Amino acid sequence: MTQVDIAILGAGAAGLFCAGSALSQGKRVLVLDHARRPGEKIRISGGGRCNFTNLATARDRFLSQNPRFAASALSRFAPQDFVALVDRAGIAWHEKALGQLFCDGKATQITDMLLRRMAGAELWLETSVADVARDGDGFVVQTDRGIVRAGRVVVATGGKSIPKMGATGIGYEIARDFGLRQVETRAGLVPLTFAEQDLSLCKPLAGVSVEAEVRCGKTSFREPLLFTHRGISGPSILQISSFWEAGAELRIDLCPGKDVAAELKQARSTAGRVNVATALGRLLPDRLSQAVTAEIGLSDARLADQPNKRIEALGARVNGWQVRPVGTEGYRTAEVTLGGVDTRDLDARTMQARDVPGLYFIGECVDVTGWLGGYNFQWAWASAHAAGLDLR
Repeated sequence: MTQVDIAILGAGAAGLFCAGSALSQGKRVLVLDHARRPGEKIRISGGGRCNFTNLATARDRFLSQNPRFAASALSRFAPQDFVALVDRAGIAWHEKALGQLFCDGKATQITDMLLRRMAGAELWLETSVADVARDGDGFVVQTDRGIVRAGRVVVATGGKSIPKMGATGIGYEIARDFGLRQVETRAGLVPLTFAEQDLSLCKPLAGVSVEAEVRCGKTSFREPLLFTHRGISGPSILQISSFWEAGAELRIDLCPGKDVAAELKQARSTAGRVNVATALGRLLPDRLSQAVTAEIGLSDARLADQPNKRIEALGARVNGWQVRPVGTEGYRTAEVTLGGVDTRDLDARTMQARDVPGLYFIGECVDVTGWLGGYNFQWAWASAHAAGLDLR
């Protein structure tokens, strides 16, 4: 049997950060994870360079049944606070579009920084947790390395996304065992898939990327869109996927900021001898312009021969493509899990379960999900910091 003051379940972004924040004189902190290496999602994030935060972090960049819940933790640990840690660690970084911050070098620099920050805590890898139960004023954690008795327990086990990296959803099971409510989970920040009849356009275009504005209801994002063999992906689609629900229609502008019909009419008056696909190719990637014109029977047609009605139909097809996805690629490729432990059962300031003193939930397993672009890491740091301060 092992006796500790604090047991943190999960050696991902939230768990490692919480361990560093919770360290204090005389306290024994133990972090457990079934993976062979800590911080696996950190390692693969941002194309291997870790999009570790976003300078535009605000409450409205997060989805939750209670949108105000995240505000407390986010206000007390801001992106600039994490950047300060990165700077002190000597990690070079750069800003990309929309406030996204990335390491200049490898993402593992962030993991190494977190491990140094939690020096003094113990880390048990390749250790599976089977059960967590009350034991007097503390808890008993059943592991395949034996029993761990802990005064307090932090659940930082992540969600269900990317199961090949070991995601299990055990955090939700622990929450249920202690009577905490759950918000139904589903894949978020995930590619969308089409029915066979809608794939006739996408399949030949697999690999083609275009700037697009994608709208679902009142929500829209303007970022790149990527055609795939199964449907559509890319940042704009990953973003909208968190708002899309089964049966909903998307409206996609493949040439945002330009009135395609007006542009083609103008081109008709000055260069009418070119064919329609060539003229459209000045506004869209060539493969996409060829595919769209072929779809409406204008492959070899001259622009000069097209009446306004045909040009307007083509413009509407490009500026207002309407499509109804049949689903998503699921947790296999999802970057995050939407839903999770209901925030009504957690203290927003400390992340502690309201009715289970000493039990905390942080990071992805909580019903707080950020947009694409570093927001979910910022939630991991902020929620972990909130819990860590209370654990000291």
